[in-house]
Amino acid sequence: MKTTLNLNDQVLRQAKQRAARDGITLTRFVEDALRARLAGTGRRRSPFRLQLETVTGDAPPNVDIDDQNALYAVIDRS
Repeated sequence: MKTTLNLNDQVLRQAKQRAARDGITLTRFVEDALRARLAGTGRRRSPFRLQLETVTGDAPPNVDIDDQNALYAVIDRS
């Protein structure tokens, strides 16, 4: 079956290079990749989890934390 797909240029370039390196057609490469993904054997990334550590603290005395220059001045002094 013929199908038209809109692919990212870089992804298509990489797929063509990989297919050529493997000695197969682009069609075969895409079919194999789709089969692997549909079968659940395609490479999947695990979800990214950002772990933040919270700490308690106060702003330095007499510093308006909304004033960027005042904050930089305190940082420069320390």
